[in-house]
Amino acid sequence: MPSRSDVITPALLRDWALPVPTGGKEARGTVLVVGGSRFTPGAVLLAGVAALRAGAGVLQLAAAESTAASLSIQVPEALVIGLPETGDGAVRGDPGDLLRGLVTEADVVAVGPGLTDIEATGELLRLVLDAAGRQTALVLDAYALGALSHAPDLLAGAGRKAVLTPNLTEARHLLGRDPGDDLDAEAIELAGRYDAVVSLYGHIATPDGRAWREESGDAGLGTSGSGDVRAGLLAGLLSRGADPAQAACWAAFAHAVSGQRLVPRYGRIGFLARELLDEIPYTIATV
Repeated sequence: MPSRSDVITPALLRDWALPVPTGGKEARGTVLVVGGSRFTPGAVLLAGVAALRAGAGVLQLAAAESTAASLSIQVPEALVIGLPETGDGAVRGDPGDLLRGLVTEADVVAVGPGLTDIEATGELLRLVLDAAGRQTALVLDAYALGALSHAPDLLAGAGRKAVLTPNLTEARHLLGRDPGDDLDAEAIELAGRYDAVVSLYGHIATPDGRAWREESGDAGLGTSGSGDVRAGLLAGLLSRGADPAQAACWAAFAHAVSGQRLVPRYGRIGFLARELLDEIPYTIATV
């Protein structure tokens, strides 16, 4: 029997209104994105700008050192630090005290966009979890999910404010098997196993078994960089004070509807992930 979930609608979201912080940028929190490699700096850029578009007050990017200068020019709103690289251009797993200090001070840490070495990512993930405060919210994406699948005890039972954003391949690693057709059920199983909110292709679940589904997403969202945008969107919503389940539901809706808004200009499958970014604030504001 299929699992039961609530459909995410504008009415549901209006009754679950996002926090609207007052005051300066500090009131909207600091997001730190840890990711990238020599060959994938765009993932960090997309996630970081999405976090700002969703309402984060301060953005910090930690990426491969060979890309830091160009990222700081492309995202002048962000503090950008370079992380040591392996010979293959991947971020090393022992980046030093500077990253640890940034994690300690951040309100939200997103780990994974653009990372390319599973062992180094595992070391980075352990550093982040060790340095992050108990109230620090976490978004784990891409290779961070692969690293977590090898060490589920990093989150299970820890009571962290964490959101996992797997695609079907990453869900297979986290589950240890191929996902079935009932993605509500798979999201619920993952949420319980890893003690985190899970957002799986628009199917959102919490560790206590609550579930929602977003039905507006279309084929166009299946484009390079789209997942990085979604991860950053989540981080930005968490930064402004949303709880993990609320942030996941709002992010799934804003991601899907931002894609819908691009269809008249580019067709169902012709838009780019970076074009989603400018649609995010309007989509959120007009719910």
